[in-house]
Amino acid sequence: MGLFGGGNDPEAAKKKRLQQVAKDLSQNKYNKFYRPKTGELGPAFAKCFFDIYKVISSTQVFLQNATKSEQLKQITLEAFLDKELLELKDNLSAATIQEKAQTMPVKDLSAVIKRELSNYVAAFDSTRVNNIDNCYNTIISLVNFVCFDFFFLLKKFDPGINERNLNYQPKFGNVKATDLAESIKDFMEFSAAVEMDWDWKATLAVLKTYKDGMDVINQDHWAKVIRLLKDLSRTKIFELIIQHVSGDPLWQSIPRTPDERMVDVILDAKKAEIEGAVSKIQNDKKSAQVEQLVKAIFGSAEVERVTNYIAKANDIYYKKNFDGFTKTAAINYIKAYWLDFFKKEVKELCDLFLVRGQWSNIVLSQPMSDAYHEMAGLYEKINAFDVSVGEKGEHGSRLKQAMLKVDRDKGQSKYIRIILKTVNNNAQRMINSASAAFIIIGKNFKSLLEDIQRKPAEIIMNWKELESASEEPLVKRLTEDYKRMYYFIQLLQFFTGPLEEEETPPASLG
Repeated sequence: MGLFGGGNDPEAAKKKRLQQVAKDLSQNKYNKFYRPKTGELGPAFAKCFFDIYKVISSTQVFLQNATKSEQLKQITLEAFLDKELLELKDNLSAATIQEKAQTMPVKDLSAVIKRELSNYVAAFDSTRVNNIDNCYNTIISLVNFVCFDFFFLLKKFDPGINERNLNYQPKFGNVKATDLAESIKDFMEFSAAVEMDWDWKATLAVLKTYKDGMDVINQDHWAKVIRLLKDLSRTKIFELIIQHVSGDPLWQSIPRTPDERMVDVILDAKKAEIEGAVSKIQNDKKSAQVEQLVKAIFGSAEVERVTNYIAKANDIYYKKNFDGFTKTAAINYIKAYWLDFFKKEVKELCDLFLVRGQWSNIVLSQPMSDAYHEMAGLYEKINAFDVSVGEKGEHGSRLKQAMLKVDRDKGQSKYIRIILKTVNNNAQRMINSASAAFIIIGKNFKSLLEDIQRKPAEIIMNWKELESASEEPLVKRLTEDYKRMYYFIQLLQFFTGPLEEEETPPASLG
């Protein structure tokens, strides 16, 4: 019987469902919106949209570009903070941190900021985060809804209508539903995303703050729109119209519900801002201290002794997002110190003490002797290193060739990074070595300065003989050299550190 009656025929079942859709439309509370027989939308449909348009037309202007506004996100977040948290947030601004840095040691400031930031972030528990995110997503839903192109739709029913002319008395005609099917679908997606049971008072208060105290929409009028949207959703009138127009009785709308997790983004940005502010203060402090020490040692902040391993050579690397030469300042200072002071003055004193000095115990002189010989050979190491990164050097030539190929051969990027890391690690080794050697020499100079003034001496037994071999008083020389070396050791402490983990370059590139 099913075969003869067409009970299993999908087309027959679909036709039957469409007949039911047409029946539901005729019995719907809003049956004047659409005429199933002609497939036309009537004036009642247009009037419904015009009533909404009268409420939200000015809001469209107020909320233009609101979804792109970082300020709106901040205002939404602050609406859910108490007075204490707002004060804490203000304390965690770059400007406030910079002010505190004028009266507080960087180490103490860093500890205070870290503690305050931790307390601030901890205040954002799951409840607070959900409330903020829900409020913001509701605002986005509202913006999307009010920015729906009501005017385009209304003009189809009355070509004479003017945008945002609310005094105009429209004369709506009939329009083929197929011409506005996509607009109806868009409206359904946007309107369904509006949280109809949400606390709109709080949300509209946020938008009022965003617009400098101006109401973006009349709350009473918006409440009427919400009631209308609820009723339209309950009757499924738009869904029935699309099902009938499209010939698809199973069609369903999917809301365009925003789901932005903006609190996490803002907190991450705040952390980055704070870390950047503290880092800048630390770097500025370090730069100021380095400059002060360089001037005290060399008499000028402008010290240039190295040819190839220099900061200016990094321009080509920075353009391709490579770190370049990262230890240039320290290598330059070490070579300058070697040429200006170690080569003559320090070397003369070390030779005098180690060769002609009669040590009470020769073992006492061994650390100074080892450090002196380490420094004596460092000059040639730095020169060879500097040559190696020049255009014709071992590393420089390979870097030059790889940089020429990197745009068309991405494999060269890893090769360049490996070479740069090797070069910078070589520089770091020399910095660490120089620092350790100067610390030993400096400590010995201090001990010898104390010993020459001690009666009787305990380290060197022939101070009178050494005095006669020196053109200037040894106390004066040791005092000046130790002071300068002390500053230089302090300077090097800014640059000593561990090596980076190195990799072996691929055979095809190496």
